[in-house]
Order: sequence, then C-alpha cells, then structure tokens
Amino acid sequence: MEKPYKIPKKITAILIYARPLLVFSGMLFAVSVMLTRNPILYLLGVLMIFTSMVFDLVDGWFAARFSPDSAFAHLADRIMDKLVYSIIFPLISVGMIWRILFISPKHTKVELLHAIFVLFLCITVLVRDNFASFMREFAIRKGQEPEPTEFTRLRTIVAAPLGALLYAHAFYIPDGPSLKIYSWISWMGNIPIRGFFICEIIFLIINFSSIAGYCKKYGTYCLDELCLGNTHLRRRILSFFPNALTVMNAIMGLLSVFFAYQGRIKEAFLIMIGAAIFDKLDGAMARKLGLVDPVPPSNNKLHITFGGIMDDIADTVSFCIAPAWIYYICLSSHSDRTFLHLPISIIASIYTVFGVTRLIYFTLDKNPTPGYFKGMPTPAAALFVLSPLIIFMESVSQGSEYICFWYYFCSGIMIAAAIFMNLYPAKYVHVGRLMDRNPWIGKIDIPLVLLFALTPYLGYFAFTQLFLYAISPLLKKFKTGH
Repeated sequence: MEKPYKIPKKITAILIYARPLLVFSGMLFAVSVMLTRNPILYLLGVLMIFTSMVFDLVDGWFAARFSPDSAFAHLADRIMDKLVYSIIFPLISVGMIWRILFISPKHTKVELLHAIFVLFLCITVLVRDNFASFMREFAIRKGQEPEPTEFTRLRTIVAAPLGALLYAHAFYIPDGPSLKIYSWISWMGNIPIRGFFICEIIFLIINFSSIAGYCKKYGTYCLDELCLGNTHLRRRILSFFPNALTVMNAIMGLLSVFFAYQGRIKEAFLIMIGAAIFDKLDGAMARKLGLVDPVPPSNNKLHITFGGIMDDIADTVSFCIAPAWIYYICLSSHSDRTFLHLPISIIASIYTVFGVTRLIYFTLDKNPTPGYFKGMPTPAAALFVLSPLIIFMESVSQGSEYICFWYYFCSGIMIAAAIFMNLYPAKYVHVGRLMDRNPWIGKIDIPLVLLFALTPYLGYFAFTQLFLYAISPLLKKFKTGH
C-alpha cells in the first residue's frame, strides 16, 4: 500500500465503522434525557447524531475515491446503514410519543398526527431496508451486482439529515443553558410541524418508490425459483406488486384529502404528486412484468382485468374525487360574504363526472397514440387544479386583498381542467415516458419542486408548469404551423 493512501483509507474506515457507535451513543443520551430531562445530555446526543449524519454523507465519496474496488467496504457501508437506521428511527418514534406526553402535554391534534405519522414513517424505512436486502440477495445469486438507483441515492441523501432533525425535535428540552450552540440547536428543535411534514412526505414517497424500483428491476429473479414454469401462478404473484402500488395511489389520494381538512393544502399537493408517481410506477411495473399482455387465447376481445379495474378505481379516488373534495374543502371554509359565492358543490361534481368520463374513455379506447394521451391525463389535471388552491389558502391565511380573485380563479381552473380532460383531439405528451427518455428533466424539475416547497411560492411555480402543459397541444400546433 502506498503511503499517500494509508491515511485516507483509515479515514474511510473510521467514517464507515464509527457511525453505529455514534448513533448508539446518541440513543443512550436520548434515554438519559427522557429520564432526567437534562439539557446538557440532549446537547451531547444531538452532537453525536449530527456527527453520524456528516459521516454518512461523506463516507461514500471517500470509499469511491480511495477504495473503489473494495467489495467489503461497500457491503460494510450497507450494513452500517442498516444498523444506523434500525437504531435511530425507532428511537425517534419513541421520542415523539415521549415529547407529546411529557414536554407538550397540552399538545394539539396536529402534533399527535405528526407523532403517528413519524411512527408510520419509521416502519416504512425498516420494511424498505429489509426488502432491499432480500432483493439484492437474489440479484447477486443470479450473477448481477445491483447498482443504486436514483431513488436509492436520493433516499440516502435525505435519510440522514431528516433523522438528525427529527432527533433534535423529539428530545428537545426547553430552557437550556445560555450557550450559542444550544440556541442554534433549539432552533432546530422548534422547526414548525409544517416543515417536518413536507420533508417526511417527500421521504415517504422516496421510500415507497425505492421499493417499487427494486420490484421492477429484480422481481423476476425471485419468481423464476418460486413458480417453476407455472405461468398462471407467476401472473397471480406478480400482480400483487402493481396492485399494491395501485392501492398506495388511492391511499395517497385519501391522505391528501385528510391533510386538506387540516388546512395543509401544500402538504396535500405534495401527497398528490406521490399519488401521480405511484400511478406511473404501477403501470410501468405491470408492463415490465408482462402483466399487460392478455393470457392466451384472447380472441381479440376487450381485455379487462382485476388490476385494470383497481387502477381505474384508484385513479377515480385520487385524481377525480380527491381534487374536487379538496376544492370544496378550501372554498367552503372561506366565510367572507362580501362577494358573490359560486355553486362550488356543483363545480366539484362537474369535475368529478368529467374526470370519470375521461377514465372510461381511456379504458375503452382501442386506438391509443403511443407516447401521448388523448385529452389531459387525470393526474396532471388533479395537480393543475390543486396548485392555485395553494395560493388561495395562503391568501386567506394572510388576509390578502386578492382572496376574491383567487376564489373565482380556482373555480375557473376546475371547469377548464374538466374540459381539457375530455378534449380528445388534443394530444398531451406522456410525461413519465418523456422523463424516462430524458432523465435530466427529472433531475432538474424534482429538486426545484422540493426547493419551492420550502418557500411561499410553490403554488405559483407548480401552476406555471402545469398551465404550460395544459396548453402544450396548442403551443405544438402553433409551432408546427398546423
């Protein structure tokens, strides 16, 4: 070994193997905080967790730079990730419950909801890690070394900072010592719940998308040994995975309605993006696994499957009923009688009926255009109508003088989206396939959405993009001169 590389390789080993020790020390300090409520112990625990976070963010670069061919180092890094997540996320879940019982006994319903949501998030993280390990084993046995996907890399980047922030929030002790470092940490411990919800929803979507990605890429390896050539058994087993994603699509739609009831329209919009992602993934997985092909013989009849029915039901719930419901929730909550109110229940019903009509047409259409939709797709329409609602709710909360304008504007967008969905001569590009063929689009747009989600301008940014997509057939005709 050359001398110039001895020290960097030792640093790499420290970065990889010291993380579980740091997190375990953070757990001991957290238990001590729960028993003694000592702010100094809380400070030490946060420092341990944040040091582990820094190690997690830089150890991959060191390993790739100084130990690029070390299979053991990469395997050890994965095992260390599993140990760290197995400690920190259950610990955070316990800490959230402890916080609302002892630190905030007069907690609000939102704080209780946040603690329950963190519990669900922790379970998802652990399930995803074990499932990923299982799928990697099959890939290795088949002679293919798995490579990290885009969702997996993004998940690794988000997991460590989010775990550290949640730790600082869960075990925060008010009225600590007058130290600058403690005042800085106190700021992290008092981050608004809304900010945590946004980060946690994004992280939840990434985890479920990572699970779907592993199923899509390596699921066939498992079935080769399970089914032993039984085609019908293989299809029944395979159908579980896209059907599970379809169910998650519907759950996301209902969850967005739940957040809208809490007045958190921005979080509802982000959850609706998650529903659109699951809608893309279930179809992509079904095509990847060969489930869209009819079981022979087909006799050229209209092929309707249980999975297709489930997909239509989930799309109806998430992209037809949920947006109309959220629209009604937002506009009906505004009690100002200084201007003429519209029949919002009728407008919401019109949108729902037109959305269902669009889904029926899409299902029965025997001459689809590859790479395009006839009429605006329902996921895009759902996001299109929700984006101005973000602006409307922010105007209401700020007492803006433009409340009346946004009230009528949101209603107009609902009607316009209903028309665009059934404008069948218009050809809308398939955004999912476009992003698959041009990955740079997603690499630019997704970080921008996450960035604007932390600002008051998410509604403006999202509406601008979706408006351009809504009029894209007209722009295309104008550009080609036809």
